[in-house]
Amino acid sequence: MIKDNKVTYDFEKIDEYEDIKRKGFQFFLKRIMDITLSIIGIVILLPVFALISIAIKLDSKGPVIFKQSRVGKNNKNFKIFKFRTMRQNAHKEQKLEIENIHEFVFQSGEDPRITKVGKFLRKTSLDEIPQLFNVLIGNMSLVGPRPEITEVVEHYPQEYKQRLLVLPGITGLAQISGRGEIELGKTIYYDLKYIKNFSVFYDIKILFNTIFSVLRKEGAR
Repeated sequence: MIKDNKVTYDFEKIDEYEDIKRKGFQFFLKRIMDITLSIIGIVILLPVFALISIAIKLDSKGPVIFKQSRVGKNNKNFKIFKFRTMRQNAHKEQKLEIENIHEFVFQSGEDPRITKVGKFLRKTSLDEIPQLFNVLIGNMSLVGPRPEITEVVEHYPQEYKQRLLVLPGITGLAQISGRGEIELGKTIYYDLKYIKNFSVFYDIKILFNTIFSVLRKEGAR
C-alpha cells in the first residue's frame, strides 16, 4: 500500500494461476500480435532508423544503439536496445541514490549527460523504437511493465516482484498515466493493475492511448 497526496493505493494481489495461467490463450494471441506488429513497425520505420542513426553519429561520438542489461520476466536478465541519448559511456557515471524505493524516480530531464539529439529522441520517445527488435526476439512485449535495471530490482519489496510475472513492455498502463515523471510506487500500482486486468483488447487500448500521449508529449522528459 502506498499513499500519494493523501490518496491510498492498494497493490493488486496477483494470483499466478487465476490471473496469468488461465489467460494462456490471451497471452498466445498477445504474442502473435507482438510478432506481427513488430515486423510491420520495423519495416515501416526503416527510414526513420536510418535518419536517427545519422543524426546520432553527427551529434556525438559513440555507438548508435545503446545496450543495457534489464530484468525481464521471471527475474531473467536480457539486453535492451535503445537509441543512444547520452554521451558515450555516460551510464558508467550513473550513481543511484535510493532512499525510499516507493518515491524513486529514475529519469531526470535535467541530466547533463543527455546529448542534443538525445533530448529530442527522449521527448518524442523515438529512442525506444529499437525495442521492436526485443519484441520480435521475445524478451519484451509491446505492452507490459517497463523493464527495470538490476540495481533497482534489488530494492524491490515482495509486492513489487509481482510485476516480473509477465514480459516487460515498450509501453504500459503506467506510461500512459505519466510516462517518466511518476514515482516507482505509483508505477508498480499501475503495472499490477494492468497484469490483473490483462486482455488483448486492453493491450490495444493502451497502444492507442500511447500514441496520443506521445503526440501530446505528456510526461515527456
